[in-house]
Amino acid sequence: MSALVELDDIAVHFNVKAQRSGAAATLRAVDGVSLAVERSQCVGVVGESGCGKSTLAGVLVGMTTPTSGQVRYDGQDVGVHRSKDLRRRVQMVFQDPVASLNPRRRVRSVLSELIDCHGLVPEAGMNSALNSLMEMVNLPQRVLDARPRELSGGQRQRVAIARALAVQPDVLVADEAVSALDVSAQATVVNLLADLRADLGLTIVFISHDLGIIRTLCDRVTVMYAGRVVEEGPADTVFASAQHPYTRALLRAAPDLKRRGAESRSPALEGEPSGALDVITGCPFQPRCPEAEATCSTTPPPFVGSAAHRTACIHAAHQAE
Repeated sequence: MSALVELDDIAVHFNVKAQRSGAAATLRAVDGVSLAVERSQCVGVVGESGCGKSTLAGVLVGMTTPTSGQVRYDGQDVGVHRSKDLRRRVQMVFQDPVASLNPRRRVRSVLSELIDCHGLVPEAGMNSALNSLMEMVNLPQRVLDARPRELSGGQRQRVAIARALAVQPDVLVADEAVSALDVSAQATVVNLLADLRADLGLTIVFISHDLGIIRTLCDRVTVMYAGRVVEEGPADTVFASAQHPYTRALLRAAPDLKRRGAESRSPALEGEPSGALDVITGCPFQPRCPEAEATCSTTPPPFVGSAAHRTACIHAAHQAE
């Protein structure tokens, strides 16, 4: 099956001034990431804060222009300026619905404006379309006449999902879409996304730091560190037999319900992640890796394994031999 969305060797660099010296520097937010998402697939992107996940999301929806690399949609090069139709087809659900929804406008006004702008529904069918959107996201029709402040956090995020669905997209990019919600609302939104994918055939890129949700929702998982992909593969395979030391560290750090209290998490990784201003000549994880060898600091690790499950680590290369 061919990919619906492809990122090929994407880099996003920003020219900045170093905080201490004031000298010109290059911030490497994303540094050579390739990603393929098949139609109706759900791909999870996971990693620590600052690893480039949200920048990658911006590239996917056209909010961020890559410094280099190609973005392809359904096999066609997107280019710098996306058409109105392509912008409609790839939509974003942001982390904080309070910030992403206009507090002064009622839900009905927000949704109807989008539908009208794209000419998707005749005027006579607007009310029916709005009611259908509320039904899709499991909200009562009275929410249409509410302002965001009158809704709970979970309801606001479901309105944000309805806003994305209003323009009938093919791809939904969810950037930490449940991290600002309580556990109950998180479960509601995750279940909703799973249902929408099944019912509408949506393609979803789900960006999160929550490994439990990634494992529940996603077919494949991409692990990022310091702006690069370090491991990628089927979610079940990666969770069962992670090949990269960083992926294994993330899995060890996740809460374990079988253990209690302070024992519920393994010790955190020592050291700080590589900074986006650092020039990395070898493996970006090398300064924190308990398995690092001398060559790790000088030689970029190759991707090894199959297209289905690949890992950028010399130890994985040794295992494959």
